Amino acid sequence: MSAGLNADWLAALHQRANQPPLRPRLPLFFAGALVGSLEEAFFNEIAFMPAWKGHSLLQKTEHGIVASDLNALALAMRDAALCGPWRGEALAVHALTDLAWTNQAPSDAQPQQRVATIERGAVRPLGIPTQAVHLVGWAEGGGMWVQQRALTKANDPGQWDTLMGGMVSAADTLPQALERETWEEAGLHTRQLQSLRHGGQVRIRRPSEDARGMGYMVERIDWFAATVPLGTVPQNQDGEVERFELLQRPELLEHLHSNAFTLEASLILAAALGV
Repeated sequence: MSAGLNADWLAALHQRANQPPLRPRLPLFFAGALVGSLEEAFFNEIAFMPAWKGHSLLQKTEHGIVASDLNALALAMRDAALCGPWRGEALAVHALTDLAWTNQAPSDAQPQQRVATIERGAVRPLGIPTQAVHLVGWAEGGGMWVQQRALTKANDPGQWDTLMGGMVSAADTLPQALERETWEEAGLHTRQLQSLRHGGQVRIRRPSEDARGMGYMVERIDWFAATVPLGTVPQNQDGEVERFELLQRPELLEHLHSNAFTLEASLILAAALGV
């Protein structure tokens, strides 16, 4: 399928999705494994806090920063207003082969074994890679179902998104996250969808506003595509969607070029359209 996307817009989109850290970052280790990164200024704010409930949370070594207790660290970050929105949701922390944290764009981190879990709001300041799942919903008969994010969302309120997008929690496998998030956001079970398939992956590496601009986002998104049967209308279940719209191709392209979609959704839809 010819995408019909503006080449300059597409180049700017990929540039937005792959940005180096604003400042140098130190490797973060836990349980003998490389798991993320953090800024020196962030380390100083946490390291010189009074011992948090008896824990020595971070120690600097010649190789980087060593965390002694990720759960205690997340709580200390919350107390110091150095984390993102607290969600009470645990994400998996994996050992990484390489992060190459320099002033250049970091190399792709290849996750290995799972070594811990941590509160979702703490991952960006600590540069811990995350995994998300999205669903592109083609409509039988033409067009694409998309959602407008709720105006109360902590991130990207009111922007347009794929039919479904959510994080893969520590309790989920990828298929479980796909099924759960599709129901919560769109009121659909995957068995209702036609031609469900894995579309691919997109990756985002860019500075984050979390922790007063000291965060860094490293995320892999697995996206799926399916056809929503004729007569089936998505219905939000969790209050995180403002509304759904069925957009035809010209409207979809107009929304994309005006940056009405989130960065993540724009990357996925560009891929889904054949770029």
